[in-house]
Amino acid sequence: QVQLVESGGGLVQAGGSLRLSCAASGRTFSSYAMGWFRQAPGKEREFVAAISWSTDSTYYADSVKGRFTISRDNAKNTVYLQMNSLQPKDTAVYYCARGSTILLVSSLVVGSWGQGTQVTVSS
Repeated sequence: QVQLVESGGGLVQAGGSLRLSCAASGRTFSSYAMGWFRQAPGKEREFVAAISWSTDSTYYADSVKGRFTISRDNAKNTVYLQMNSLQPKDTAVYYCARGSTILLVSSLVVGSWGQGTQVTVSS
């Protein structure tokens, strides 16, 4: 079973940047699309960004388009989320997960979740 471990969260001022990492165990990492999601207090978990297994396709939620960039390094079994121009509304616990395709990932049809990493943006 694949295990996912997110890291890189923290407290940042509005306008700042953070880079999240998600390290995956297992030898099949490169066969799956990967995604980032977030959940703010009192809200449902929502899709943020996804990347295909081959890295040639990416997809973003409108709320982060132009500010966040998803990437992956299949040799390191790691997917990243570079977050720039952070805003207080980006405050949430961020999770990664894998799925069969970008479409399914964007629809939250994914496998198991990691424990998440907290991102807090102060105004």
